Amino acid sequence: MTKVLSADQLRELDTYTIEHEPISSIDLMERAATAVADAVCARWDSEQRVVVMAGPGNNGGDALAAARLLAERGYTVEVFLFNINGKLSPDCETNRQRLAAIPDIALTEVREQFKTPKLTEDTLLLDGLFGTGVTKPLTGGFAATVKFVNESPATVISIDMPSGLMCEDNTHNVLDHIVRADLTLALQLPKLAHLLADNQCFIGELAVLDIGLSSEKIAVTEAQRQILTAADVAPLLKKRNPFGHKGTFGSALLVAGQAGNDSMAGAAILSARACLRSGAGKVTVHTPGGNRSALHAGLPEAVLSIDPNAEHFSQAIDATPFTAVGIGSGIGMADETAIAFIEQVRHSNKPLLIDADGINILSKRKAWMQQIPPDTILTPHPGEFRRLGTRSTTSYSTLAEALELAEKHKLYIVLKGHYTAICTPRGKTFFNPTGNSGMATAGSGDVLTGIITSLLAQHYTPQDACILGTFLHGLAGDIAVERWGEESLIASDIINALPDAFSRLRQLIKKP
Repeated sequence: MTKVLSADQLRELDTYTIEHEPISSIDLMERAATAVADAVCARWDSEQRVVVMAGPGNNGGDALAAARLLAERGYTVEVFLFNINGKLSPDCETNRQRLAAIPDIALTEVREQFKTPKLTEDTLLLDGLFGTGVTKPLTGGFAATVKFVNESPATVISIDMPSGLMCEDNTHNVLDHIVRADLTLALQLPKLAHLLADNQCFIGELAVLDIGLSSEKIAVTEAQRQILTAADVAPLLKKRNPFGHKGTFGSALLVAGQAGNDSMAGAAILSARACLRSGAGKVTVHTPGGNRSALHAGLPEAVLSIDPNAEHFSQAIDATPFTAVGIGSGIGMADETAIAFIEQVRHSNKPLLIDADGINILSKRKAWMQQIPPDTILTPHPGEFRRLGTRSTTSYSTLAEALELAEKHKLYIVLKGHYTAICTPRGKTFFNPTGNSGMATAGSGDVLTGIITSLLAQHYTPQDACILGTFLHGLAGDIAVERWGEESLIASDIINALPDAFSRLRQLIKKP
């Protein structure tokens, strides 16, 4: 897994690498600058004019070294070094001297007034003003410089972090004082701020550059946040018993759908189809009587359990015959449904997933959270979670509150999004890297409900079911996009791509 470290841990990683490789700090900076220059050269040819804005710290030193390397490769480079207080970090000063010795580079050291250069659509602007060390909003001249950059037509490339963006929490930042990059070149590891939806307008495309920081130190550094990789997820897949029968692979119960004018039979069909496609031996759908015809026609493989009410879920079902329960997809929020929901939740005594309207019911009756069994999985999108929570207003605060709620109530919270975050009862957060914007379509969440419930029914642990389920869901979406494109993707396409998603993961499992 890829660890997501704090700013302090990243500084410790730099120090450890310098002391134990061993390598001098200036040579490590040269290594980072080389990776930046290589990334620029891979995307743009030397016909592009490059304007570099460097700050007084080590991020500025990276930018100065990259400017020199780009000039050596034939780029026309103009550099502005912001040295307002007349004090540069030692490595930044060394790179200033190296750069000044090259006659073909225009180097302007900004001490007071910044005379802005002309930036055109053909200009590459390399942003090295500030890196991960920013802890408060930019003000004064630096804020004005950021505004100039953001209003320009230039293509903006930020080194490590868009200047002004804090490494983790930007809740109280001044958003107009943050560089809006087209490309962010993260050094060695992504940072938490890179993964949060609120910051996408600043990050642009994210590329992570390996600059050779100590793998030994990374391995032993404790990280509460990690990004999943296929190599980590694939071994979680269980080997299918060749002598197994449908009982071997679990029996899933899905309480889903409402009928009548607000029919949500589709939610029940999608979640049940995904559940079947994910390996469960038997899937039972408990749904209102008004959905009988739709489910018989659309889902002949599932068993139907018909609720006494024709339009909405009104009566809990005995969960004894099942190995896992998923509840909430399209059930509505009628008062009778809410009572039946909490009865089902309290008495199921089986691995449990709550989605969609189940979460919305809890958001209206927050005291009921105390009755949710430990190790239950909740799968809200950010809007649903913010109704469930109390104070979250940004991606960071939403994530922080989700983790707090997971620890407090011993739950798994799968906070859906571009980097879906799995918050565990033990304070860990796993970010899922698979998926795409085509999956922002009605029914996609119902598919995820079916996948994870299926894995629970097959006796995967809640944590493994969350990790494997979200990864497969996103991977199937990525496969579906290869076939139909982002604009044309619908939830059924994700289900249809699940066999290929399982196959791709199984190919990664090391054979004995």
